Amino acid sequence: MALLEVAANSVASAAAAQAGGAGRVELCASLDEGGVTPSHGTIVLARRTIAIPLYVLIRPRAGDFVYDDAELAAMQGDIAHCRSLGCDGVVVGALTPEAEVDRRACGRLVAAARGMGVTFHRAFDLVADRAATLEALIDLGFERVLTSGGLASAVAGASRIAALVGQAGARITVMPGAGIAPGNIAALRDATGAREFHASAKRRLASAMRYPVAAALGMSAGETRTDIETVRALVAAIA
Repeated sequence: MALLEVAANSVASAAAAQAGGAGRVELCASLDEGGVTPSHGTIVLARRTIAIPLYVLIRPRAGDFVYDDAELAAMQGDIAHCRSLGCDGVVVGALTPEAEVDRRACGRLVAAARGMGVTFHRAFDLVADRAATLEALIDLGFERVLTSGGLASAVAGASRIAALVGQAGARITVMPGAGIAPGNIAALRDATGAREFHASAKRRLASAMRYPVAAALGMSAGETRTDIETVRALVAAIA
């Protein structure tokens, strides 16, 4: 049976993902910037709130995926923190300036996560040779890679993802993500042969503020949150 992982940007979103039938949550903050590591309090409450597997994004900042030693040390510390809180896994990724997998950095992160699940995130979509990179991730000990096939959406990259799924076999899970919706997920499953899928299933809520000060200051009002009904529709489409 296919599994849906939901990218959740809050405790409320993680709870909505579980209520909608998701099989796993990837917890992050600042989802609109591609996601960064969530706060201690958010991880603690999410772990207490949901029973399904909880993976935490380990990304110290937005921007590229080239990290110095201080950033890597912080990421290793965050991984240890997630383990101490009972998280099931982490989501990481590091590249060289030439957009190849940084084997040294990734080796440190995988070693720090020993005993937990480890997913390589969409930094994978920035590399030039995805077939060779997939083999490198297998060698490094990753259990899963999230990808759109190097294109703007998983639907656009479906044929590339299918090739990666075939190459991977049972050695690593290839999980399509980006632009996945209830109306395309079943066709994507059939086109790629993938068995796990990643979506945010999000919608923007109206602001609870009665006075529109946010708009006056040029700030976005309301919040983005995982939508239970969208999760349910995604799960039903691949059931």
